[in-house]
Amino acid sequence: MRLNTEAKRLYQSEMTAARVAPSADLRWHHLERAHIVSQPDPWLHTCNHAAMLKLALAQRDRRESVGQVLRLILAAPGSFTGRYPEGNSGRVAAGLLTPMPVPADLAAGLRDAQR
Repeated sequence: MRLNTEAKRLYQSEMTAARVAPSADLRWHHLERAHIVSQPDPWLHTCNHAAMLKLALAQRDRRESVGQVLRLILAAPGSFTGRYPEGNSGRVAAGLLTPMPVPADLAAGLRDAQR
């Protein structure tokens, strides 16, 4: 499934915020939010995990890096088949198949994007 224009705008906004965030914690926060939005789109979902891998490598976080490599492999097939855990942050600590609540502001933005 491809995201509509408004959902893509929401994704790009979070990715931009991640790139300019002043701290790694804020970068992760925005990458996680972008992940939630990107899950239905194979390309954007994969790009999000690539950005997460890049940050994990920069932090020399071995566990997160290995987890992101696995997620890079699974992102596109999961999106194509619709088998992804809604609301999942995309981080290793979240688990591969663990659904999570979608933040209210993202849920509203995604609802608006589907109208």
